[in-house]
This record gives sequence, C-alpha cells and structure tokens, in this order.
Amino acid sequence: LWDMETVCVKDFRNVMEEFAACSPQLVLLDISLPFYDGYHWCRMIRTVSKVPVIFISSASDNMNIVMAMNMGADDFIPKPFDQSVLMAKINAMLRRTYDFGAAVGMICHRGAVLNTGDGSLSYEGEKIELTKNEYRILLGLMQSKGKIVSREKLMEQLWESDEFIDDNTLTVNIGRLRKKLEAAGLHDFITTKHGVGYLIE
Repeated sequence: LWDMETVCVKDFRNVMEEFAACSPQLVLLDISLPFYDGYHWCRMIRTVSKVPVIFISSASDNMNIVMAMNMGADDFIPKPFDQSVLMAKINAMLRRTYDFGAAVGMICHRGAVLNTGDGSLSYEGEKIELTKNEYRILLGLMQSKGKIVSREKLMEQLWESDEFIDDNTLTVNIGRLRKKLEAAGLHDFITTKHGVGYLIE
C-alpha cells in the first residue's frame, strides 16, 4: 500500500538475528515486548547500527519518551496515532537518513554481528575492534558460514590490503582474531579443517 516492505519479528528472544538478516532501513519499536523491552533492543541496535529507530507506544509520558531518546531512538509517536502522521514521519526520516548514503549491511551468527560499514564486530552489546585484515578474514568466513573457506581464498581477500601477505601472515591474523573472539565469549567460533581451510558453523 505504501510502497514499503515490512518485516515483523517472529522470535522476540533473538531480535538481533532477525535485524541482521534483513538489514532494515528503519525500525519501529514498542516499549512493551515479550522477554525484553524495546529499550533493550534499541540499545542493542545502537551498538551495531545508526539505522533510524522510531518508538510507537501508549506509554507516552515524558519519562518514557526521554528514556527512549536516551537509548538512541530518533522519534517517539504516542498511541493511538494517525496513520498519515506515522507515514509522514517515516518518509521524512528515510529522506534525511538515506540522502547521505546507502544502508549499512550486517552479517549475524551465534549472536555476533559483523558491521560491513565500519568493519566492527559486536557481541552481547560489546564492540570488538578488528584490524583490517581480521575484518577481511571474518567477513570471508561469515559470508560463507557453513562452508569451508580455503586458505588460498582468504589469502586473496587479504591481498586487497596494502600489506605484504604470505601464508604465515594469514596464520598470525587467524590466531589474533581467535584470541579476540575467545576473550569476548565467542568460543570455538572458527574451526580449522586441517589441510583444507577454515569454517564457521
């Protein structure tokens, strides 16, 4: 009707998985949701994305509006609302946001979210800083999750950097990346298939 595709969350325990899967250009949130409230998910979204977030809620007293904005919301529309007002706000928000560039993509696995815009990784609300090489390795593996990625393929991705890359460089970078993942709580995130390559499953 409004020339917009909408995706409704089905699993309210894993909102970030669904968020990453569809990479929305705008998010509508209520405060009252199953398992975790809208504030929690707004905060989680803000750790990985600058996507516009609009709260729509009947709990529209000043305290809740201020709380929503402090959590990272861009606007708050009280219920009941007029549909034409909602659409006007959505269109204005999209116009302002995407005049400046395309939406950032995200890849999600086991609760970890890789942001292809700034090359960062987030897990349970914490940001894990990655070097360019670590990001390229993780991107290659997460884009092919469930499939073995050969060392040669990963080397090709690393050759895009300005650094000299050899087989040992790949081994060192994989080792450093694993340590960062382990420290963040992502245990056994990358599996070695000896003589073949690496796998995220």
